[in-house]
Amino acid sequence: MSQNLSITQTGAVARITLTQPEVRNAFSDEVIAEITAAFTEVGARPDVRVVVLAAEGPAFCAGANLNWMRRMADYTREENLIDAGKLAQMLRVIYECPKPTIARVQGDVYAGGMGLVAACDMAVSVDTAGYCLSEVKLGLIPATISPYVIRAMGARAAHRYFLTAERFDAAEALRTGFVHAVVAPDQLDAKVDELARAITVASPDAVRACKKLVQDVAERDINAQLIATTVEGIADIRASEQGREGVQSFLQKRKPGWLA
Repeated sequence: MSQNLSITQTGAVARITLTQPEVRNAFSDEVIAEITAAFTEVGARPDVRVVVLAAEGPAFCAGANLNWMRRMADYTREENLIDAGKLAQMLRVIYECPKPTIARVQGDVYAGGMGLVAACDMAVSVDTAGYCLSEVKLGLIPATISPYVIRAMGARAAHRYFLTAERFDAAEALRTGFVHAVVAPDQLDAKVDELARAITVASPDAVRACKKLVQDVAERDINAQLIATTVEGIADIRASEQGREGVQSFLQKRKPGWLA
Protein backbone atom coordinates (compact mmCIF):
# COMPACT_ATOMS: atom_id res chain seq x y z
CA MET A 1 0.00 0.00 0.00
CA SER A 2 1.33 3.45 -0.91
CA GLN A 3 0.00 6.85 -1.86
CA ASN A 4 0.38 5.89 -5.52
CA LEU A 5 -1.29 2.48 -5.68
CA SER A 6 -2.90 -0.27 -3.65
CA ILE A 7 -2.82 -4.06 -3.97
CA THR A 8 -5.78 -6.15 -2.87
CA GLN A 9 -6.77 -9.77 -3.42
CA THR A 10 -10.14 -11.48 -3.39
CA GLY A 11 -9.91 -15.20 -3.90
CA ALA A 12 -7.74 -15.87 -6.93
CA VAL A 13 -8.07 -12.32 -8.31
CA ALA A 14 -5.52 -9.67 -7.37
CA ARG A 15 -6.19 -5.99 -8.08
CA ILE A 16 -3.56 -3.31 -8.54
CA THR A 17 -5.26 0.09 -8.31
CA LEU A 18 -3.74 3.46 -9.18
CA THR A 19 -4.76 5.79 -6.34
CA GLN A 20 -3.81 9.31 -7.41
CA PRO A 21 -7.00 10.73 -8.91
CA GLU A 22 -5.89 14.27 -8.06
CA VAL A 23 -3.16 14.01 -10.74
CA ARG A 24 -5.23 11.79 -13.03
CA ASN A 25 -3.05 8.79 -12.08
CA ALA A 26 -0.19 10.19 -14.14
CA PHE A 27 3.24 8.55 -14.18
CA SER A 28 6.30 9.62 -12.28
CA ASP A 29 9.54 7.71 -11.88
CA GLU A 30 8.31 6.68 -8.42
CA VAL A 31 4.97 5.43 -9.76
CA ILE A 32 6.70 3.50 -12.54
CA ALA A 33 8.93 1.76 -9.99
CA GLU A 34 5.95 0.88 -7.80
CA ILE A 35 3.87 -0.50 -10.69
CA THR A 36 6.86 -2.61 -11.80
CA ALA A 37 7.31 -3.97 -8.29
CA ALA A 38 3.56 -4.59 -7.85
CA PHE A 39 3.22 -6.70 -11.01
CA THR A 40 6.41 -8.59 -10.18
CA GLU A 41 5.18 -9.40 -6.68
CA VAL A 42 1.57 -10.22 -7.56
CA GLY A 43 2.59 -12.22 -10.62
CA ALA A 44 4.68 -14.48 -8.40
CA ARG A 45 1.88 -15.27 -5.94
CA PRO A 46 0.93 -18.95 -6.35
CA ASP A 47 -2.69 -18.33 -5.31
CA VAL A 48 -3.29 -15.58 -7.91
CA ARG A 49 -4.92 -16.60 -11.19
CA VAL A 50 -5.85 -13.16 -12.60
CA VAL A 51 -4.49 -9.62 -12.13
CA VAL A 52 -6.78 -6.62 -12.65
CA LEU A 53 -5.23 -3.20 -13.26
CA ALA A 54 -7.64 -0.49 -12.12
CA ALA A 55 -7.62 3.20 -11.20
CA GLU A 56 -9.54 5.70 -9.11
CA GLY A 57 -11.12 8.94 -10.26
CA PRO A 58 -12.20 10.34 -13.64
CA ALA A 59 -9.04 9.27 -15.49
CA PHE A 60 -7.44 5.85 -15.80
CA CYS A 61 -4.03 7.36 -16.57
CA ALA A 62 -3.13 10.69 -18.14
CA GLY A 63 0.43 9.83 -19.12
CA ALA A 64 3.37 11.68 -17.59
CA ASN A 65 3.10 13.60 -14.33
CA LEU A 66 3.83 17.33 -14.80
CA ASN A 67 6.60 17.35 -12.19
CA TRP A 68 8.25 14.41 -13.93
CA MET A 69 7.92 16.21 -17.27
CA ARG A 70 9.56 19.31 -15.77
CA ARG A 71 12.55 17.24 -14.70
CA MET A 72 12.87 15.33 -17.97
CA ALA A 73 12.65 18.57 -19.97
CA ASP A 74 16.24 19.27 -18.97
CA TYR A 75 17.56 15.70 -19.25
CA THR A 76 20.50 14.91 -21.49
CA ARG A 77 20.13 12.13 -24.03
CA GLU A 78 21.91 9.75 -21.66
CA GLU A 79 19.55 10.64 -18.82
CA ASN A 80 16.58 10.16 -21.16
CA LEU A 81 17.86 6.69 -22.08
CA ILE A 82 17.92 5.66 -18.41
CA ASP A 83 14.53 7.25 -17.72
CA ALA A 84 12.79 5.73 -20.75
CA GLY A 85 14.35 2.38 -19.98
CA LYS A 86 12.51 2.26 -16.64
CA LEU A 87 9.16 2.88 -18.38
CA ALA A 88 10.00 0.21 -20.95
CA GLN A 89 10.84 -2.25 -18.17
CA MET A 90 7.50 -1.56 -16.43
CA LEU A 91 5.55 -2.23 -19.62
CA ARG A 92 7.44 -5.44 -20.29
CA VAL A 93 6.86 -6.68 -16.73
CA ILE A 94 3.11 -6.13 -17.21
CA TYR A 95 3.14 -7.76 -20.66
CA GLU A 96 5.13 -10.76 -19.44
CA CYS A 97 3.29 -11.15 -16.13
CA PRO A 98 2.81 -14.93 -15.76
CA LYS A 99 -0.83 -14.40 -14.79
CA PRO A 100 -3.52 -13.10 -17.21
CA THR A 101 -4.06 -9.36 -16.85
CA ILE A 102 -7.21 -7.28 -17.34
CA ALA A 103 -7.25 -3.48 -17.63
CA ARG A 104 -10.36 -2.07 -15.94
CA VAL A 105 -10.68 1.28 -17.71
CA GLN A 106 -13.03 3.56 -15.78
CA GLY A 107 -11.94 6.86 -17.35
CA ASP A 108 -9.76 8.69 -19.85
CA VAL A 109 -6.50 7.20 -21.13
CA TYR A 110 -3.78 9.44 -22.55
CA ALA A 111 -0.25 9.02 -23.88
CA GLY A 112 1.75 6.63 -21.66
CA GLY A 113 -1.50 5.41 -20.12
CA MET A 114 -2.27 3.84 -23.49
CA GLY A 115 0.76 1.65 -22.95
CA LEU A 116 -0.60 0.43 -19.62
CA VAL A 117 -3.85 -0.70 -21.24
CA ALA A 118 -2.13 -2.22 -24.26
CA ALA A 119 0.34 -4.20 -22.17
CA CYS A 120 -2.53 -6.01 -20.44
CA ASP A 121 -3.98 -9.15 -22.02
CA MET A 122 -7.55 -7.80 -22.00
CA ALA A 123 -9.22 -4.44 -21.55
CA VAL A 124 -12.76 -3.47 -20.56
CA SER A 125 -13.75 0.18 -20.93
CA VAL A 126 -16.61 2.34 -19.81
CA ASP A 127 -18.46 3.92 -22.71
CA THR A 128 -17.58 7.42 -21.48
CA ALA A 129 -13.79 6.99 -21.61
CA GLY A 130 -11.71 8.95 -24.10
CA TYR A 131 -8.41 7.82 -25.61
CA CYS A 132 -5.53 9.82 -27.05
CA LEU A 133 -1.96 9.28 -28.22
CA SER A 134 -1.06 12.93 -27.72
CA GLU A 135 2.73 12.81 -28.04
CA VAL A 136 3.19 14.59 -31.39
CA LYS A 137 1.46 17.66 -29.98
CA LEU A 138 4.41 17.96 -27.61
CA GLY A 139 7.01 17.29 -30.27
CA LEU A 140 7.47 13.73 -28.99
CA ILE A 141 6.66 10.21 -30.20
CA PRO A 142 4.98 7.25 -28.41
CA ALA A 143 8.11 5.17 -28.90
CA THR A 144 8.36 3.18 -25.68
CA ILE A 145 4.69 2.19 -25.67
CA SER A 146 4.56 1.53 -29.42
CA PRO A 147 5.27 -2.25 -29.41
CA TYR A 148 2.25 -2.81 -27.20
CA VAL A 149 -0.12 -0.19 -28.61
CA ILE A 150 0.49 -1.22 -32.22
CA ARG A 151 -0.16 -4.86 -31.32
CA ALA A 152 -3.37 -3.83 -29.57
CA MET A 153 -4.89 -1.54 -32.21
CA GLY A 154 -3.08 -2.64 -35.36
CA ALA A 155 -0.72 -0.73 -37.61
CA ARG A 156 -3.47 0.86 -39.69
CA ALA A 157 -5.15 2.55 -36.71
CA ALA A 158 -1.75 3.43 -35.24
CA HIS A 159 -0.82 5.27 -38.44
CA ARG A 160 -3.79 7.56 -37.91
CA TYR A 161 -3.77 8.10 -34.16
CA PHE A 162 0.02 8.32 -33.72
CA LEU A 163 0.17 11.00 -36.42
CA THR A 164 -2.94 13.06 -35.64
CA ALA A 165 -3.06 12.85 -31.83
CA GLU A 166 -6.84 12.87 -32.16
CA ARG A 167 -8.92 11.98 -29.15
CA PHE A 168 -11.16 8.99 -29.89
CA ASP A 169 -13.98 7.43 -27.95
CA ALA A 170 -14.52 3.99 -26.44
CA ALA A 171 -16.53 2.84 -29.45
CA GLU A 172 -13.55 3.54 -31.69
CA ALA A 173 -11.21 1.84 -29.22
CA LEU A 174 -13.44 -1.23 -29.49
CA ARG A 175 -13.60 -1.04 -33.30
CA THR A 176 -9.80 -1.00 -33.57
CA GLY A 177 -9.44 -3.84 -31.08
CA PHE A 178 -7.65 -1.71 -28.50
CA VAL A 179 -10.26 -2.76 -25.93
CA HIS A 180 -12.32 -5.94 -25.87
CA ALA A 181 -15.57 -4.70 -24.38
CA VAL A 182 -17.34 -1.37 -23.79
CA VAL A 183 -19.97 -1.13 -21.09
CA ALA A 184 -21.93 1.41 -19.07
CA PRO A 185 -20.13 2.52 -15.89
CA ASP A 186 -22.45 0.54 -13.66
CA GLN A 187 -21.63 -2.64 -15.61
CA LEU A 188 -17.84 -2.30 -15.56
CA ASP A 189 -17.13 -4.51 -12.57
CA ALA A 190 -19.60 -7.14 -13.71
CA LYS A 191 -17.85 -7.45 -17.08
CA VAL A 192 -14.39 -7.57 -15.52
CA ASP A 193 -15.62 -10.25 -13.09
CA GLU A 194 -17.08 -12.23 -16.00
CA LEU A 195 -13.71 -12.36 -17.74
CA ALA A 196 -11.92 -13.19 -14.49
CA ARG A 197 -14.33 -16.07 -13.82
CA ALA A 198 -13.80 -17.45 -17.32
CA ILE A 199 -10.06 -17.54 -16.67
CA THR A 200 -10.25 -19.03 -13.18
CA VAL A 201 -12.36 -21.99 -14.26
CA ALA A 202 -9.88 -22.94 -16.99
CA SER A 203 -6.76 -25.03 -16.52
CA PRO A 204 -4.04 -22.85 -14.90
CA ASP A 205 -1.31 -24.58 -16.89
CA ALA A 206 -3.24 -24.24 -20.15
CA VAL A 207 -3.95 -20.55 -19.48
CA ARG A 208 -0.28 -19.90 -18.78
CA ALA A 209 0.73 -21.79 -21.92
CA CYS A 210 -1.86 -19.99 -24.05
CA LYS A 211 -0.62 -16.60 -22.94
CA LYS A 212 2.91 -17.55 -23.91
CA LEU A 213 1.66 -19.04 -27.17
CA VAL A 214 0.13 -15.76 -28.28
CA GLN A 215 3.26 -13.84 -27.35
CA ASP A 216 5.51 -16.32 -29.16
CA VAL A 217 3.44 -16.44 -32.32
CA ALA A 218 2.12 -12.89 -32.77
CA GLU A 219 4.18 -10.77 -35.12
CA ARG A 220 7.61 -9.62 -33.96
CA ASP A 221 9.01 -10.56 -30.57
CA ILE A 222 9.14 -7.73 -28.06
CA ASN A 223 12.79 -8.41 -27.30
CA ALA A 224 15.77 -6.51 -25.93
CA GLN A 225 16.70 -5.20 -29.37
CA LEU A 226 13.23 -3.82 -30.09
CA ILE A 227 12.97 -2.28 -26.61
CA ALA A 228 16.41 -0.70 -26.96
CA THR A 229 15.33 0.81 -30.30
CA THR A 230 12.21 2.34 -28.74
CA VAL A 231 14.16 3.65 -25.74
CA GLU A 232 16.66 5.33 -28.09
CA GLY A 233 13.78 6.72 -30.14
CA ILE A 234 12.15 8.54 -27.23
CA ALA A 235 15.52 9.69 -25.85
CA ASP A 236 16.46 11.19 -29.23
CA ILE A 237 13.16 13.02 -29.68
CA ARG A 238 13.07 14.29 -26.08
CA ALA A 239 16.57 15.73 -26.43
CA SER A 240 15.83 17.28 -29.85
CA GLU A 241 15.10 20.97 -30.38
CA GLN A 242 11.41 20.44 -31.11
CA GLY A 243 11.04 17.87 -28.36
CA ARG A 244 12.38 20.30 -25.79
CA GLU A 245 10.29 23.12 -27.23
CA GLY A 246 7.12 21.01 -27.19
CA VAL A 247 7.50 20.02 -23.56
CA GLN A 248 8.50 23.51 -22.44
CA SER A 249 5.55 25.12 -24.26
CA PHE A 250 3.19 22.63 -22.64
CA LEU A 251 4.58 23.32 -19.17
CA GLN A 252 4.48 27.08 -19.81
CA LYS A 253 0.95 26.91 -21.24
CA ARG A 254 1.86 28.54 -24.55
CA LYS A 255 1.86 27.53 -28.20
CA PRO A 256 4.94 25.64 -29.38
CA GLY A 257 7.31 27.40 -31.70
CA TRP A 258 6.11 25.50 -34.77
CA LEU A 259 2.65 27.08 -34.32
CA ALA A 260 3.92 30.59 -33.61
